[in-house]
Amino acid sequence: MTTILGILNITDDSFFDGGKYLEPSAAIAQGRALAADGADILDIGAASSNPDSKGVPPELEIARLQSVLPLLAGTPISVDTFSLPVQRWALEQGVAYLNDIQGFADRELYPALAASPAKLIVMHSVQARGQATRVDVPPTEIMDRLYRFFDARFAALEAAGVARGRFILDPGMGFFLGTDPQTSFTVLRNLGALKARYGLPVLVSVSRKSFLRRITGRSAADSGPASLAAELFAIRQGADYIRTHAPGPLKDALLTGRALAGPPS
Repeated sequence: MTTILGILNITDDSFFDGGKYLEPSAAIAQGRALAADGADILDIGAASSNPDSKGVPPELEIARLQSVLPLLAGTPISVDTFSLPVQRWALEQGVAYLNDIQGFADRELYPALAASPAKLIVMHSVQARGQATRVDVPPTEIMDRLYRFFDARFAALEAAGVARGRFILDPGMGFFLGTDPQTSFTVLRNLGALKARYGLPVLVSVSRKSFLRRITGRSAADSGPASLAAELFAIRQGADYIRTHAPGPLKDALLTGRALAGPPS
């Protein structure tokens, strides 16, 4: 079964819905709508990580999260942050998942991670630290970079006492892999190899990202069909988790696929 994470951005500069859900009432309504549409988990971010985003101080990021988390507690919560103070705060709130685009690079956090039961979404990014940037990585180089990154990061986390069974592997997509769309497509085609190498569940987040918009010529608002096609491909390659802006269409597609795969009448 595929687990769906519904993306909830409570920011003013996210690339797709910046500002739309900044007000707590709007964010809470959207979180409930995502869950009603089929999201199994709400992945909530209060600071954008796209290349053109502005920085957010930790105290503001926490305030944004605090304004919505208690009222969305009926659905498992993932907090999407690369800020160390915000990560500490999220662990103290008992969130079910912690999602870090830097793949938990800061070893100062490791004792708190080891003491927490939260699942950890360990994401690779070519930037290593901070928000996405525009870096060119040839498709021929990306898999070796991924292997080196995850070999080192998983070893460091396990050495600090973080149980391997809590890891979810996220290779990153779009600008987190490089500016060439083919770099992201290369990783999507090789998800099976990643899963086989590490024996861990894999998360993919392609929703409305730049590499899909580049090949289709569509805007972020019009890239839903391309996103759904890439999400279904990722699932066929072995992805266990899909992080998406549109859980409803993905849920419907999965239900239809299962019905079509049933025995002939």
